Amino acid sequence: MIKVTIRSGESPDKLIQRFKRICSKEGVLKEIKKRSFYEKPSVRRRRRVKEMQKQLRKKLAKQAVKTTK
Repeated sequence: MIKVTIRSGESPDKLIQRFKRICSKEGVLKEIKKRSFYEKPSVRRRRRVKEMQKQLRKKLAKQAVKTTK
């Protein structure tokens, strides 16, 4: 659970902005959207494999950039 305490002299707008920023960093909204409907186990597996492949491609691309510099 995310808790945000108000700082001295902080406006409510700043407090709400800080709360939203923390929520986005924690991935709360992403998790809510993901769980808003049932996902079959086979679809979940395919999605996870796709995400892993994407991460691997990203990692390899980052390593390729490091080696060329």
